[in-house]
Amino acid sequence: MDEPYLPSPAIPANIRTYGGNAAFHNFHNDYSHITDPNLRRRLALSEIDKVPFGWYHVRAVVVAGIGFFTDSYDIFAINLITSMLGMVFWQDSKNLGVMSTSANTAIKAATSGGAVIGQVGFGWLSDIIGRRKMYGVELAIIVFATLAQSLAAPSPSITITGLLIFWRIIMGIGIGGDYPLSAVITSEFAPTRWRGAMMAAVFSMQGAGQFAAALVALVATYAFRSSFINTTSDWSSCDAACQVAGDRAWRIIVGFGALPACFALYYRITIPETPRYTFDVAHDIEKADADIKAYMNNEAKATIDPITQHRTKATIGNRLSVPTASWPDCITYFRQWQNAKVLIGTTSSWFFLDLAYYGLQLNNSTVLDAIGYSTGKTIYETLLRAAIGNLVLSCAGAIPGYWVSVATIDTVGRKPIQVFGFFILTILFCIIGFAYSHLSEGALLALYVLAQFFFNFGPNTTTFIIPGECFPTRYRSTGHGLSAGAGKIGAIIAQVIAPPLLAKGSVKNCSGSDCSPWLNHLMQIFALFMLSGTLVSLLVPETSGRTLEELAGEGRTPLDEGASRNNSVTMPGSKRRWFAKLNPFGGGRPAGFMWTGNGSPRSSPMLKAMGFGRRERVGIMTSPELLPKDSNPRKSGKHGRGGSDTSESAGGYSVSVTSNPDDFYFGGGTLPGWGAGWAVQRNPGRNGQPGRVQSIKLQDVGSLLK
Repeated sequence: MDEPYLPSPAIPANIRTYGGNAAFHNFHNDYSHITDPNLRRRLALSEIDKVPFGWYHVRAVVVAGIGFFTDSYDIFAINLITSMLGMVFWQDSKNLGVMSTSANTAIKAATSGGAVIGQVGFGWLSDIIGRRKMYGVELAIIVFATLAQSLAAPSPSITITGLLIFWRIIMGIGIGGDYPLSAVITSEFAPTRWRGAMMAAVFSMQGAGQFAAALVALVATYAFRSSFINTTSDWSSCDAACQVAGDRAWRIIVGFGALPACFALYYRITIPETPRYTFDVAHDIEKADADIKAYMNNEAKATIDPITQHRTKATIGNRLSVPTASWPDCITYFRQWQNAKVLIGTTSSWFFLDLAYYGLQLNNSTVLDAIGYSTGKTIYETLLRAAIGNLVLSCAGAIPGYWVSVATIDTVGRKPIQVFGFFILTILFCIIGFAYSHLSEGALLALYVLAQFFFNFGPNTTTFIIPGECFPTRYRSTGHGLSAGAGKIGAIIAQVIAPPLLAKGSVKNCSGSDCSPWLNHLMQIFALFMLSGTLVSLLVPETSGRTLEELAGEGRTPLDEGASRNNSVTMPGSKRRWFAKLNPFGGGRPAGFMWTGNGSPRSSPMLKAMGFGRRERVGIMTSPELLPKDSNPRKSGKHGRGGSDTSESAGGYSVSVTSNPDDFYFGGGTLPGWGAGWAVQRNPGRNGQPGRVQSIKLQDVGSLLK
């Protein structure tokens, strides 16, 4: 005798539930009735991966992005104030108003040195004690160190060089901590379809920070023009009034960087913990559900019954199949070549990138001066042209590059953008390096702007994104911190070698290109670094269109619909050819790409009119009886090997039965990608073939992951 039907737990397929308000979707209680912790975890995380883009995603991008705005502003503002510092504190017979090369190198490298400590330290700590507890701490450090730096003054016992180095190391620790935290928190809250764009949008605020630093320098220079204008192009011509104006100007420029961070500080310290961390590291199922609710409803803290939380964690929390983070587990994980090569790829590609990127970015004014763009007849004109030159580089190269990355990162893929970017930069630096003497000032500026564009529509963006996706949750922040730390080690090396190489062979009281006679050779060296970056980028995986759980090595389920395990887009059931495995540009399935139940992709209206294309997606627990009826049921027929029989059921649904017992769909709508909970009962078939569908019943979904 047949078992009685269980009541359908779901609502009709065309109804959507919302919590909080219309902007913040709420999936808090959708799976609280499921007792199997592994199934409950995958269902809850699947909803985060598939949730439509909403205001809470915009909020996450803005809150994380303001931190990167501040980071970039503080890092690159030093490039604009070194001239002011020189004419204020190095105004003697030896230096003649120009900062010494050793002091210039030490002050610029100090931030990168602190960043290495912050990236590795905060990355490790956020995997140990949680993302939420560390988020905001690094921003508070940045604000404090920035304000202290702007108020620093030398004394008989300590020089301005020592003070600036100390405070920029502290500031660098905060800036370094922002890299893994912002990347990981954004990736763990983002839906798969928009994850790359959200992370790229956060990182694109670095371009806005560079623009703001140049703009504030321009305004400050213009505000004190009366003190700067009565001089010559020689920095030693700066009189007492000029020095006072320069001292005020650099303090205003540096101090302004703390203002945006103050507005973002509150939102950072009140963001809920990421559900992935709560599930996979803390193994706290109830709190993870509550964190999802808090995030979707823009709440600062999740509300949870402590008794229920403790009982659930004690009874079923230890049944989660996710490994616990530990040193033996970490060694075991990274000892495997497929995991070790990812870490090698992310660290080495970021290292080679920052060798050239920071070697040029922190010396933009010097490079602009060398190609003849930032020189002037007076100190005022020189400072003004340097600020305008940096604005041009930001507007024409950096900012467009960032936003082209945002627009294409989820369709083109991370790996193609990174490999192509490194390759183009290799060519550009070779042209500048080997044809330097044959290029005009305009041609050099155009090539340099193109280099800025392909830095950001290229490895500068992707090296930030990929480490935030390709490691498992328990080591994701640490992996990103190690990768970013390797990059900043490259930045330190660049700052040690770039200024001396640029000035090699120059004479005292030089001006323009005479002060940087080795610029062409430096570009040749950077071209070699970019070529090395192209090669090591082949080690990194393509993460586009794949869930974080799939990237972490968990078994793929149809819950991950829209993502491809392979490194190329393939039809379901098809095999990859040997040459596809060798394709360096092979990527995951583009975001939002999904094959429907009949083997056809989501497609255009023309293909839909032919009977192919996208079907209405319904909830994972929706009863088949609630599916919309097919207004145009198809006739039965045979299709390929194994064949399929299509007929119209008594309820008006067209049901397709194939040789695969689990391969069925309803013409009026597509069943969930993973038919969790629904069992198919069939009539006896002939010759060992399955018969027609007799009934579909709700089964014990908890047994599916045992």
